[in-house]
Amino acid sequence: MSELILILATGLGLGALYFLAASGLSLIYGLMGVLNFAHSAFMMLGAYAGWETMQRLPDGMSVGVRLVLAVVVALVVGALIGAVVEVCLIRPLYKHHIQQVLVTVGLSLAAVAVAQAVWSADPKPVQKPTWMASTTDIGGAHLPNDRLLFVVVALLVFAGLMALLRYTRLGLIIRAGVENRTMVEALGINVQGTFTIVFAMGGAAAALAGVLYSQYAGSVSPAQGGSLLIYAFIVVVIGGMGSLPGTAVAAVAVGLVQQMANYYAASGVGDLSVVLLLAVVLLVRPASMKGGHA
Repeated sequence: MSELILILATGLGLGALYFLAASGLSLIYGLMGVLNFAHSAFMMLGAYAGWETMQRLPDGMSVGVRLVLAVVVALVVGALIGAVVEVCLIRPLYKHHIQQVLVTVGLSLAAVAVAQAVWSADPKPVQKPTWMASTTDIGGAHLPNDRLLFVVVALLVFAGLMALLRYTRLGLIIRAGVENRTMVEALGINVQGTFTIVFAMGGAAAALAGVLYSQYAGSVSPAQGGSLLIYAFIVVVIGGMGSLPGTAVAAVAVGLVQQMANYYAASGVGDLSVVLLLAVVLLVRPASMKGGHA
């Protein structure tokens, strides 16, 4: 029983990371129709922003406090990068989807090259707070505290995004702009500026995922964002392109399937099982690629 609890907890923790990585991707596509392949660059640069912050803060400061400050800096950096990318690269290409894909793919490749030039291709070890490296006994299973933290953060992000979209004026403008942009602009509302905010939110979510994933992996590297982006896209497709609730459910499913396959079958089978899950979903429900609204 304790083994099952441990597998479920680690699967939920991994699913929480996948949701954080996919939430910004789903938000941007669901509200703006932009397939942002540069999302991996947002995650990677957010992780390096957090790593640099922790390196430059005084050693006398506790690792936990430094991590919190690193998350704050990463959120700001991710939001700024997202806003700049939207204004400079995406805004002129809203009606040109192929060009959007080419530009964002090129940006992701360029970001990796820049990161390798600045920080080298070698993984940089990341300090982890003592509490996150410890375990908590639940039902006889020693659950890693970092996985529990990932779940809590993912729940807070999901609740915050859903509340923003459904119960705030900004969310109303965003949803109205998606449905009928011309009418909203006729009312004197700056829809373009609102979409920039959405891209900034997506960048911040990606940066948060990058920092927390570096804690999970124990290091940060230029290729980290690309590997996480693959799972983020799988989660978004399984959950329905642009659906935040669907993305959350899919992230949990992917995390659990991957962990269970790795434990009960063999290490590495988890990745194959996730791909098979994606194939089954696309065969049974091909409309997943068409998506909906967040």
